[in-house]
Amino acid sequence: MTPRIDILTLFPEMFPAPLGASITGRAIASGLIDPVIHDLRQWGAGVHHKVDDRPFGGGPGMVMLCEVLSAAIDSVEALDSRKTKRLLLSAGGQPLIQSRVDELAQTPRILLLCGHYEGVDERLVDEYGFEEISIGDFVVSGGELPAMLLVDAIARLQPGALGHEESAAQDSFSIRNAEGQLELDCPHFTRPREWRGRIVPDVLLSGDHGAIARWRAEQSASRTRARRPDLLSRRSPQELPS
Repeated sequence: MTPRIDILTLFPEMFPAPLGASITGRAIASGLIDPVIHDLRQWGAGVHHKVDDRPFGGGPGMVMLCEVLSAAIDSVEALDSRKTKRLLLSAGGQPLIQSRVDELAQTPRILLLCGHYEGVDERLVDEYGFEEISIGDFVVSGGELPAMLLVDAIARLQPGALGHEESAAQDSFSIRNAEGQLELDCPHFTRPREWRGRIVPDVLLSGDHGAIARWRAEQSASRTRARRPDLLSRRSPQELPS
């Protein structure tokens, strides 16, 4: 059965174009993944479909209401009998890494809650057991863009989504060296052989597949040491950055 991703958002109009293009769009059109967008305001309170209120204790911003979110979650989860993995896109969550995406790509059903304003009432998070996920150490206006990124990352791992079955295994954060450490992808080149005085490395034109593989491994290692030495210092491939 096609993996389903339900997305609860205050801004459903943001999703069609990004999810309809490129690899993700083709995966959806081919039935490899089924993202379903839900407008939270349809569960909003009163004639104005209120979804938030001022925080207890004062301070700026608004907090999304438990009653609205719980009604939305219960209604949406009733649409499919499969058990739901609940994720909240939040700057305060665990950093999203490729190994977690690999796991989520094999999950039959996911519910993504896009936080907004000052966030979600903490009681709702605790009551429903949401796992909080962050896409980096920075803040964006809401969970919609992070949700799109996560759907894209999951979609490209579905069998048949990529033109070559080995493509995902050669991506940055999926490559591992002999010690099992994660590495970045190596540089890539195409025609013409020379461009503005810059020449493609001879080894890539040699036809020696063993030499090419060794060159690519060396380039991945040197690029990782220069750009992301933290990957090499992790105690295990699955370890989250602290």
